[in-house]
Amino acid sequence: MKQVSAGIIIYHGKILIARRNHHKSLSGMWEFPGGKQEVGETLPECLKREIMEELQLEITVGDFFMQSVYEYEHGAICLNAYYAYADSDKICFHSDHDSLKWITPDELDDYDFSPADIPIKNALKILPLPI
Repeated sequence: MKQVSAGIIIYHGKILIARRNHHKSLSGMWEFPGGKQEVGETLPECLKREIMEELQLEITVGDFFMQSVYEYEHGAICLNAYYAYADSDKICFHSDHDSLKWITPDELDDYDFSPADIPIKNALKILPLPI
């Protein structure tokens, strides 16, 4: 099972979400950005690396939030969500995503999230964001 880290990236009370590009699986669906763990790295290290590679955004990884396991046609993933904090809202687009948005938790239901991200989205709607 692939281990994937995802960031609940917070900046001034808003969360960063990303829409998957048309050439990726699950195109058009929204997700909490992150990526696949590489050999020899921890999940927090993976998250920090992936966010820098994909978005050119420096983050501080915080506490573990929750895990979501989902069986896709192409295989199962274990999505490990962490709180993360950005020092800026300036983001560079990467080819994996065609849209990025900073939203409040009460806006989460306005977006069509990928199946593995839905349990994380639902938990965020009822739990307050850490300061």
